[in-house]
Amino acid sequence: MLYMPIVVPFYESNGLTMKDIMILQAVYSVTIVILEIPSGYLADVIGRRKALIMGAIFGTIGFTTYSLSYGFLGFLIAEIILGIGQSFISGADSAMMYDSLLERGEEKKYTRFEGRITSLGNVAEAVAGILGGLLAGITLRAPYIAQVFVSFIALPAAITLAEPVRKTPLIQAGFMEIVQIARFALFRNRPLRRNILFSAVTGTATLTMAWFAQPFFEYTRINIVWFGLLWTSLNLTVAITSYTAHHIEKRLGQLWSIMLIALLIPLGYLALSRFYLPIGLVVLYFFYLVRGFATPVLKDYINRITASGIRATVLSVRNFIIRLLFAFTGPLLGWMKDLYSLPQALTMAGIIFLTFSILTAILFISSGKEMEGIRDYTSSSKPS
Repeated sequence: MLYMPIVVPFYESNGLTMKDIMILQAVYSVTIVILEIPSGYLADVIGRRKALIMGAIFGTIGFTTYSLSYGFLGFLIAEIILGIGQSFISGADSAMMYDSLLERGEEKKYTRFEGRITSLGNVAEAVAGILGGLLAGITLRAPYIAQVFVSFIALPAAITLAEPVRKTPLIQAGFMEIVQIARFALFRNRPLRRNILFSAVTGTATLTMAWFAQPFFEYTRINIVWFGLLWTSLNLTVAITSYTAHHIEKRLGQLWSIMLIALLIPLGYLALSRFYLPIGLVVLYFFYLVRGFATPVLKDYINRITASGIRATVLSVRNFIIRLLFAFTGPLLGWMKDLYSLPQALTMAGIIFLTFSILTAILFISSGKEMEGIRDYTSSSKPS
């Protein structure tokens, strides 16, 4: 992600406001919302490898469109294409890894490997932050041009993957089966529903902060030459806790892990709205530490109680809710920032996320004994 350290200044240099930026991201999210569950189901039917290949192709086309665009409409088309690509990837990637481990009898190591992937991904993004900052010194468009070639690397990477043998195949292929799986995940299986809702609220909160980090840099008058370094160090911060997430979760246990995630992430917004340099940067780094812990842990909680044959679809339901929530909160908070100020937008975000985090955390904790997703789905969720 070479462009991320300068993405907000790039948009602003092309005449966009913060509200416009959040509308673009909302369109990206709505595109994923529309395709998320069908694409996850398609990955379960045709194979995760094929879905990842399709995602890589759309990703390359999307960034090519971005690099050639100079205004809102061009960026809008690019975001739609990228949303299509991301919908094929999200859910399929984690499902493929979990089933690869399940095939080897090592599914208990999922959190460790998910943490490593998150960690390495953030290390890669940290390196990209440095390179993107250097490229931006030439022109703000240079990182987007280079991103076309970086995104293309995903295609041969996806082609070389090996599809794992799944323990339980889908019952049948068809639209009604998608509806049945979604109903099962969100209505029939109480622990799974509560896992998904809490994970989705947390995911929305961390996604939103990614789009407020650079406005915070601008608000505190940090020179743009430091954006790349700051973005790099933030991602390295995520890498630290992602890599050790399985160790931290074992020490804390599920109850304390959920409580800390539910409180610390929303409180990060409220603290950031009150403190500027240098305390504000400390708050931001701490937020990213918690984010690095939350992502692999919450995905693992969902995978533990999800059947192999519907895993990508269920993970896509989670991502669907994240994008749906962001499509509402993103433009609202962007409008608040433009109309009033960044601190007020951060305060509103903190109140919203704290309320929903506490509610969904209470539901999560009250789930009781975890049920086996495979047994529940196959016994009670056949299409009628």
